[in-house]
Amino acid sequence: MSDAIPTSKLDPRTCERARLTRDVRFDGLFFTAVTSTGIYCRPVCPAPAPKAANVRYYDSAAAASAAGFRPCLRCRPEAAPGSPLHRAKSELVGGALRLIEQGVLDDGSLPQLAARVGVGERHLRRLFADELGASPLDVAATRRLLFAKQLLTETALPVARVAEASGYASLRRFNASFVDTYGKPPREFRRASESAGDAADELELRIPYRAPYDFAHLLAFYARRAIPGVEHVDEHGYRRSIAVDGVPGWFEVRARRNDAALSVRVHHPASVALGAIVARVKRMFDVDADPRALAQALRGSGLLKSLLKRWPGQRLPGAWDGFELAVRAVLGQQVSVAAARTLAARVATAYGTPYEDGIAHGVGTLFPSPAALADAPLEMQGLTRARAATIRGMAQALLDGRIAFRVEQSLADFERDLVALPGIGAWTAHYVAMRALSQPDAFPAADLILRRSAGEGRTLTTRELETLSQAWRPWRAYAVMLLWRAS
Repeated sequence: MSDAIPTSKLDPRTCERARLTRDVRFDGLFFTAVTSTGIYCRPVCPAPAPKAANVRYYDSAAAASAAGFRPCLRCRPEAAPGSPLHRAKSELVGGALRLIEQGVLDDGSLPQLAARVGVGERHLRRLFADELGASPLDVAATRRLLFAKQLLTETALPVARVAEASGYASLRRFNASFVDTYGKPPREFRRASESAGDAADELELRIPYRAPYDFAHLLAFYARRAIPGVEHVDEHGYRRSIAVDGVPGWFEVRARRNDAALSVRVHHPASVALGAIVARVKRMFDVDADPRALAQALRGSGLLKSLLKRWPGQRLPGAWDGFELAVRAVLGQQVSVAAARTLAARVATAYGTPYEDGIAHGVGTLFPSPAALADAPLEMQGLTRARAATIRGMAQALLDGRIAFRVEQSLADFERDLVALPGIGAWTAHYVAMRALSQPDAFPAADLILRRSAGEGRTLTTRELETLSQAWRPWRAYAVMLLWRAS
């Protein structure tokens, strides 16, 4: 069996072997559809294996759904790890998929989506068909359906709020979608022990990942940088305050015992924000990464191969908010992690917003908004005059629309706009892109620690490191994390 399914076209022989052996390594990498039943499944489905002549293979759940198949109730495709992002071959499709995961097609149109990624509608449809085997609307519809199914089966959220949280325009459309797909209305998916009583502001969801997954390293990374009052990290999990459309809340992420999944607890009063919150948490904890694809790309380097063997399951630690991460990156320029954390805590305490509901959970402060920092006398918190001016300028540029932290923009465009600001260089731009935008190929090549670590005994020049890193594309950000960790 090959190490990874080709990104351009599925290999039927590889898929067939993975299906017959129920190989968990391929869970979420493709889906099996059965023509005799009209159902599509995960390759690990425990149901008796159908005849090969009746089987069709699809890149994504959306592609299987677009072909007329309905999701299996036994193996629950909504519980599979990953997302269509692992199939995206281009930066453009990857950006569009991130927007879809945030729900932009729930209340927006396909022409609007195409405009945001900078192409025509027809060209976007063609790219999605080539890379995913499904249209943007198919991907969005499947996302809504499977997320709603997860909420119905894993939470006691009232049906009306499930419809709202999943992005359905009305309860009627929600019901019709379930009847068309499953042959029964959403309320029949409720577990008998659950009550459809009053709505709660807190719920818990299972977020699967592909093993190996080094959750302990992620926690350690966040713990060293956690801002008191905004974040709380212990040996079990990560918690932080958030604001979505101005409405405060918090979330907590913990590992599940004996399960290849994270447990995400969300406390937020707005159901409509739930899908976007979960999408951002998944990005922050990099649950959609495919360790085997990363290993295949990076193991050509003897150094990286040994580091991958030493630390399997390396993930890219993301960030909740782009502006917050950019501020913290500026605070961290040429100082230690501990010193940057101290400065960030002072800024958050002085200019952040108190969040009463979060106090009991150790997250009683919301990080300052751009408006709060645009004119703030940051020098009073111990910042140098130059660093304070950089942060104020960055906040004002964001308010003016000269920069943005949109997940759909290209790495080149983001770097161009950010380095145009005084006090921002390529290192900061790539570091922010790597963590805040989840750009897998971001690479701060001028970083001294990287150049030393990659040099294995000598310090490479920036040009030498850039040349060396070309073989690691498009996953250079993961190489960064491994090399930093090795140092």
